[in-house]
Amino acid sequence: MATARPAEAAPPEAAEDEPEKGPLRRCIVTRESRPKEAMLRFVLGPDRTLVADLAGRLPGRGMWLSARADVLERAIKRGAFAKAARGTVHLPPDLAARIEDGLRVRIRDLIGFARRSSQAVCGRETVREWMQAGKAGLLVEASDGSPAERARLVGGWDLPVIAPMPAAMLGGIFGRDHAVHVAIARGRLADAIAVEATRLAGIGGAAPAPPEGKRSSGPMGQ
Repeated sequence: MATARPAEAAPPEAAEDEPEKGPLRRCIVTRESRPKEAMLRFVLGPDRTLVADLAGRLPGRGMWLSARADVLERAIKRGAFAKAARGTVHLPPDLAARIEDGLRVRIRDLIGFARRSSQAVCGRETVREWMQAGKAGLLVEASDGSPAERARLVGGWDLPVIAPMPAAMLGGIFGRDHAVHVAIARGRLADAIAVEATRLAGIGGAAPAPPEGKRSSGPMGQ
């Protein structure tokens, strides 16, 4: 297990307590303030082991990072967690992998909730029907699916597309051996899944299409 120790003298702003109030959080590495939904929160366990609090609900003073692989790497190399915690911090050697796995589980659970509330469907033809009816707010594609097949389904539609997990994991949500195409209904669940997918992409997982793209209820260029 890697152990990070504090530097002899941390910059004043690095040692400063950041109030966990309001919509913004400050990254302990870049010092940039961003919406908390786009960042990663960390806390210390009882044995001072660093824990990624992906839901942002664990007790303790939070340490926030921009959800980017390079920022996480810099935090580890520069002892940023130890500086922020003002003491020894034990870093799990597989920290990045734990974060990626945790974010995929969050996405899986959100899609599962969408399915149970009739806000998600799978299958190429059913997904296409939702797209044509303007019901789809987000498309979830299997990360190991055919790029050509994906392009045929998605091409010409201005919808955000993510590919955060393989077909077997995606299919398990719907009680199938595999699923390649999933549509999520417009609304808060689609937005929440897109946010988690963006965090996963930033930390090193499968990349989504730009989530800020305008969503259309019909094909473009026709």
